[in-house]
Amino acid sequence: MNKLQQGTPAFRKANFALFAGGFITFSILYDVQPLMPIFSKEFHVSAATGSLTLSVTTFTLAVAMLITSSLSEAWGRKIIMAASLLLSSLLVIFTAFSSNFGSLLGFRVVQGVVLAGLPAIAMAYLGEEVEPKSLGVAMGIYISGNSIGGMAGRIITGAITDFFSWRIAMGSIGLISFILSIWFWRHLPNSKYFSPKPLKLKQLFTSLFRHLKDPALLCLYVIAFILMGSFVTLYNYIGFQLLNPPYNLSQTIVGWIFIVYLTGTFSSTWMGQLSDRLGQKNVLSMGLVMMISGAAITLASPLLVKIAGIALFTFGFFGSHSIASSWVGRRATSEKAQASSLYLFFYYSGSSLAGTTGGFFWTHFGWSGVIGFIVLLLLFAFPLTLRLAAIPAKMVQSK
Repeated sequence: MNKLQQGTPAFRKANFALFAGGFITFSILYDVQPLMPIFSKEFHVSAATGSLTLSVTTFTLAVAMLITSSLSEAWGRKIIMAASLLLSSLLVIFTAFSSNFGSLLGFRVVQGVVLAGLPAIAMAYLGEEVEPKSLGVAMGIYISGNSIGGMAGRIITGAITDFFSWRIAMGSIGLISFILSIWFWRHLPNSKYFSPKPLKLKQLFTSLFRHLKDPALLCLYVIAFILMGSFVTLYNYIGFQLLNPPYNLSQTIVGWIFIVYLTGTFSSTWMGQLSDRLGQKNVLSMGLVMMISGAAITLASPLLVKIAGIALFTFGFFGSHSIASSWVGRRATSEKAQASSLYLFFYYSGSSLAGTTGGFFWTHFGWSGVIGFIVLLLLFAFPLTLRLAAIPAKMVQSK
């Protein structure tokens, strides 16, 4: 029985299905980001409180991902991924009918738990079912679905909200996602190389604790927190500034600013290749400098200059994230799935905690306060990067 190979109908079906799965997951996760100023006005809450619509979801996603991957070892890959997508799609539709901010947050909390089913398992499915020579292509297609979904979710909700309302926008995302979820369920090939294993949560937590005792991995986890925390903070509050004077942009235009995400498609590959020649420490430091420079440029008043700063910041983020996440894979010599899940836990925790904290700086100090907070976060990453480079390779093993 052959594994999925590039060029075969089964390979194409699997890739289209997982592209759709990534698209659904990240469009649902981030569809609220351009709507935060609207939530603040409609429900009479502060910017920081409005940002909780994303923060609570990324936090429960981070926690749930630590468990979901282990559940799939016992229950199977496809069934959990399909259930995750279908339930997430229905939850978005229910969220559109939220009567108050409390119910909106409640739906988003549950959304994070349910969404964890796909990102925690998709890479494991590909690693098992796709032949090694075709795995790079398959993984690239899946990850592109993630990035395009995150971008499209923001753009679609922004545009539909302008013409109708945020409720119709979220309902539309839910309907599109439900249709794509059916496609995923019907077309993703069943697992052929998966063997169920007994559920051993104790073993999971033991391995997680073991990784946390590795000083290099701990540095990488804190860097993940800093990177995602600063990234989400910038995008959470840029809409508040651009919707107000002197810019007075429409919700649609603000949503389209997220198209600069496409710079990440290039930077993650380019900086990954560059690290092979210049070293991971040097390229990660370069990415951090790009992020700080881009954030500082957004303090300029001209709109085009501000957008250029956002683009540079985004370029640096995706490149830095690719270096840090790949460094985790090289550092952990055993139980790599648990090491990666911890990286994602810190990554999304940064989104939740820093993303909401940024609202305090926006409320009290405006955009310059937000940028000051972001720059301060990123500066902490430099000594961690130097510490990483100083840790001897012989400490790599996780015992």
